[in-house]
Amino acid sequence: MAGITALFFDIGGVLLSNGWEKEMRKEAAEKFGLNVDELEAAHKQVVAAFETGLIDLHEYLGQTVFTQARPFSHEEFVKFMFDQSQPHVETLEIVAELARSRQYLMATLNNESLELNIHRIEKFHLRDYFTAFFSSCFLGVTKPEGDIYRKALQITQRTPDECLVIDDRVSNLETARHLGMHTILYQGAEQLRQELYRCGVTVDASRSAANA
Repeated sequence: MAGITALFFDIGGVLLSNGWEKEMRKEAAEKFGLNVDELEAAHKQVVAAFETGLIDLHEYLGQTVFTQARPFSHEEFVKFMFDQSQPHVETLEIVAELARSRQYLMATLNNESLELNIHRIEKFHLRDYFTAFFSSCFLGVTKPEGDIYRKALQITQRTPDECLVIDDRVSNLETARHLGMHTILYQGAEQLRQELYRCGVTVDASRSAANA
């Protein structure tokens, strides 16, 4: 195994809860009295444009939620969307250890809409840990398309065998592996710690060895 010099973490499902997934949309429909099937159908029509930055949050809501007069405001709905985000505290502790070591280029690699992505980066202080954010809304391409991984490699000037991708979705990791990147399927903080150790990534090695 070549020496790993760059770590790419998914945000939703790894570092934090998912940002705007189907279950959250269902909860939003129940809270605000929306037809969940209509919301889901409208979401599917525009999600690609939303996550690649072609439309902003205001436009997204205009095409999915505020297609007619509502008894609630844009601000109320956006607050609900943003409030769903929660940290995976133990995983962020691992990330903090890795960042403090200064041994690796720390980056995120995720699919997310612009406003939600920026909100989560700021609220959970992700800039404290990561120096690069390869988000679909910035790059105009989503996982698992190969172009998002190629752009990350090109911008960081890393070879695939120097890179490790951590994601909670198998389909995203399959593309990364096909390009020659190392991968970890995230299942929890302690499992991540052990898998990092097995990949030769230094993070509290004594604890990882004891729990392996």
